[in-house]
Amino acid sequence: MASQMAILTRTRILLRVSQAKSISSFPYLSQEPQLAESAHTAETQTTPLPPNPASGSPLYHENWRDPNAARKTTSLAQSLIPLGFLSQTPGQRIQYLSQILDAPALMNHFADLMTQQRWTDVKELFEFWVRSLDKNGKPNKPDVNLYNQYLRASFMIGASAGDLLDLVAQMDEFAIVPNTATFNFVLKAMKQAKETEAAEKLLERMLQGGTESLSDDETYDLVIGMLFESQQFEAALNHIDMALKSGYKLSMRVFTECVACCVKQGRLDELANVIEMCKQTTDQNRALYPNWTLCNYLAEVAMQADNSKLAFYALEFMAKWIARGENARPPFLLSVDEGLIVSALVTAGRTYSSKLLDVSWAILRRSLRQKKVPNPESFLGKIYAHASLGNLQKAFGTLHEFEATHGKSTNEAEDLFSPFTSLYPLVVACSKNGFETLDSVYFQLENLSRADPPYKSVAALNCIILGCGNIWDIERAYQTFDAISSSFGLTPDIHSYNALIYAFGKLKKHSLTF
Repeated sequence: MASQMAILTRTRILLRVSQAKSISSFPYLSQEPQLAESAHTAETQTTPLPPNPASGSPLYHENWRDPNAARKTTSLAQSLIPLGFLSQTPGQRIQYLSQILDAPALMNHFADLMTQQRWTDVKELFEFWVRSLDKNGKPNKPDVNLYNQYLRASFMIGASAGDLLDLVAQMDEFAIVPNTATFNFVLKAMKQAKETEAAEKLLERMLQGGTESLSDDETYDLVIGMLFESQQFEAALNHIDMALKSGYKLSMRVFTECVACCVKQGRLDELANVIEMCKQTTDQNRALYPNWTLCNYLAEVAMQADNSKLAFYALEFMAKWIARGENARPPFLLSVDEGLIVSALVTAGRTYSSKLLDVSWAILRRSLRQKKVPNPESFLGKIYAHASLGNLQKAFGTLHEFEATHGKSTNEAEDLFSPFTSLYPLVVACSKNGFETLDSVYFQLENLSRADPPYKSVAALNCIILGCGNIWDIERAYQTFDAISSSFGLTPDIHSYNALIYAFGKLKKHSLTF
């Protein structure tokens, strides 16, 4: 009996132990039941109490009734910046950043620092970074773009050209090949120090180097600008010629300096060649033109020197300015002085330049904007230019326009349409090839008199009469004089009689003049 009781007792103990054991395959999971918290309890724990206005808390103006306010406040407090980073000194921050940033992240951080003009921080951070190890335990190795930012920071701090060249030499330690931007930073330092000779040598080094360090637009801009500043005009023009032939673009500053220096030195033909080369290269070079004041000065100097090519370019620049002003919003209207246009027309006649003649008249019309007619001097200049070029048809066409515009000004008509003075270039052109030209002009005038509308001009016929007198042909002179009334139905004026008297006087037949 006692043994049975002992067996039962043992069995109960075994059963009690076996019931306490878990039959789950996940022994780390708790099998004890847990009561879920009510939604009301969770809400009361997460929703903050309204702040006391008397406390001056900035949270008072926020929406504290928002149930997510606590979460938002907590998320704002959390940051990727390690604890204590903001309390570090600038030097400690730079050391810390140099240890955690890789090359792309460092480049992005440099962009932020350069935006804030923190060049010293850029320089120091780079120097710490190249002495630090990357995530693989190897020394950080910059590329050429990252190193150029280091050069930029050093230049902005005030490093000399020699200091920058030393830094460029240190690029070999990182197996970096300097590129064009690298040497351009050195050229900028040389420009500040006015080291023109050293800049030319550096340019030669770049031209002899590989494609990575080949010169670009900025390189020539820096070197040419330095040469103009040091008044080395010959070298500057040679480099401009080299740059344009190589297809590089000139900056507006260098182009303006070139124009001003060439005009000052009287190198007008060389300047015309530079402008012509600009027109034959890129669109950017074709769009170059100096300021308005310099355009006017250039035109005056070119006309005084009878340089029709350069005068044409000067007026072309002014036409660009006029178009630019008309297209601007609000527009600013520019006009060329009419006296300058008269000089241009006379220059076109002296130099036999039809291009200068055409652009001069076109700019005059555009400057007047149909609010005013050209002055008599402008018409006479155009007649002279056409007559010099031997284009008699256009010359008499201009005379017709001249008479229609200013023919009614009786007080000035005697002088304006005199074949002895204002229209004498037309007389010379008519008698240039003898009676052949005179007859040709007469028959053209005769045909125009029968056109619709007819064109009849005593002034034009007077030029023929005086032209006949110049070639000693009295008979043609008298026939033309008689045709004024008989064929054209006009009345001879004082110039008609004077021209006929001049023709008779040539042969000393004074008795026939009375």
